[in-house]
Amino acid sequence: MAFYDRKKEKEEIGKLLDSPKFELLILYGRRRVGKTELVLHTTKDRKRLYYLATTEKNLERFYSTCIEFDPAMAKLRPDFEVLLDYLKDKAEVVIIDEFQNMIKENKNIVSTLQAVVDTKLKHSKLKLILLGSSVSLMNSRVLSYQSPLYGRRTASIKLKAVSFFDLGEFFPKATKTELIEIFSFADGIPYYLVKIDQSFWKWLENEAKSEGTFLRDEVDFLMKYEFDNPSTYKLILEAIANGKTAVNEIKDFIKVQRTDLSPYLKNLLEVDLIKREIPITENQKSRLGRYYLKDNFLKFWFKFIYPNLSSIESGIFDTNQVKKEYSAYLGFIFEEVAKQYLIRNNGTFKFTKIGKWWDKGEEIDIVAINEPEMKFLFAECKWKDNVDAMEVCKRLREKTAEFHWTKQKRTDSYAVFAKSFSKKITGFEGIEVKCFDLGDLE
Repeated sequence: MAFYDRKKEKEEIGKLLDSPKFELLILYGRRRVGKTELVLHTTKDRKRLYYLATTEKNLERFYSTCIEFDPAMAKLRPDFEVLLDYLKDKAEVVIIDEFQNMIKENKNIVSTLQAVVDTKLKHSKLKLILLGSSVSLMNSRVLSYQSPLYGRRTASIKLKAVSFFDLGEFFPKATKTELIEIFSFADGIPYYLVKIDQSFWKWLENEAKSEGTFLRDEVDFLMKYEFDNPSTYKLILEAIANGKTAVNEIKDFIKVQRTDLSPYLKNLLEVDLIKREIPITENQKSRLGRYYLKDNFLKFWFKFIYPNLSSIESGIFDTNQVKKEYSAYLGFIFEEVAKQYLIRNNGTFKFTKIGKWWDKGEEIDIVAINEPEMKFLFAECKWKDNVDAMEVCKRLREKTAEFHWTKQKRTDSYAVFAKSFSKKITGFEGIEVKCFDLGDLE
C-alpha cells in the first residue's frame, strides 16, 4: 500500500537503476515518510547491498554487511575505499540508510566518499543511494554547495508526504469525509496511514486503549531523534499548536528572549517539523511571518493526545472527546485540501503564486495569482453543510477591498470550498465564482 502514491519517484529511481553509468542518488525526507520502503521496493529485483547506519562502529558494521553479501570480501581489509571498490563490480546497487548517522560518527565520511567516487566509482556502473532522515544534516553536509559531494550526485529527491488526493488508493472504500478525517490525523505520511486497518474511529478507539500504542511516544521519538535537548523544541511545537504563530507569541508562551528563539525555529524548519508562511503580498523578510506545524499528525497529537496522555496511560481515554471537537479542527485542515486541489488543477487555473493573506485583522484562506495576466483567485474554505455561497462572497468582497498588491488593474475571481452548499452560485456583482463541495473534489 505504501507505494500507491509514489509513481513519479519510482519512475525516476527506475531510470537511474537502468542507467549504463555510475549514479549517486540522495534520497531524504522526514522520518516516517517511506524512504526505506520505497528504495527497497524499487531495487527488489537488483543485486543490492543494503546497510543501515548507526551512530557508532559503522566501518565494522558495514564490513560485516559486505561479508554477508559476498563472503569473499572477508579477505579485504575494512576500509570504505577498498570495500566500495570491490562492490562496484559485484553489486548493482549499494544503499546506505540513515547516512546522517555516519556523518555524526565521522565528520570526514563525506570527504571519504567524494574521494572514492572520484577515484573508483565514477567510471563504473554502480548505483550508490544515500538515504537520510535528518533533513538539516543532509542539506548542510551532503546537498549544499560547500559539500565535498556537491557535483558528484546525479539526482536528489526530497520525499514528501502523500497528497490528500492519493489517499483513495490507500482506502478505496472510504468516503470523502472519511478521507478528510484520516488526512487530518495522518496527513499523507505512509507510516501512519498503513496503521489504519479498519474504519478510522474504530481504529483510533482501539489504538488509544492499546498498551503498546505509538500515540504516546511518537512525538518524543521524533524529537529525540533530531535534537540532543528536545524539551525547548517541544515547547515551541506546543505553542504553535495552540495558535501562537507569531514570534512574540511563541516567545511569551515558552518564556525565552526573542534572540534565543531564532536558532530553535531555524532547526525546526530544517527538519520539516514546522513551516513559515508570509502574506502573499509580502517578501520573505517580512515581519508578518507566522509559523505553523508542518503536518497534520503533529497538529492532531498536540491537540488531542498530548493533553490526554494520563488518561491514555490509564486506558480510560474516550475518543468521543475527539469526535466532539473534530469538526472544528477539520476546518483548518480543509484549507490544505482546497489548496492541494487548486495546485493539482493548475492546468485550469494557471496561477504562478499561491498562499494566504492577512493584514490588520483580516484574512483570506487562499490567494492564487496569475502574475503575467494579473488574474487573482480569492478562496474561502468552510467545513460546514448548507453553506450560503452568496454570504461568503459578500464577506470576501469586503476583504479583497483591503488587498493591495499592485497598482496595475487586476481581474478578480472567487472560489468557495464547502462540505456542501444550500445553493451554488456562478457569479457575484460581476465577479466569477466557483463553488466546490466534497463531490467536486476528485
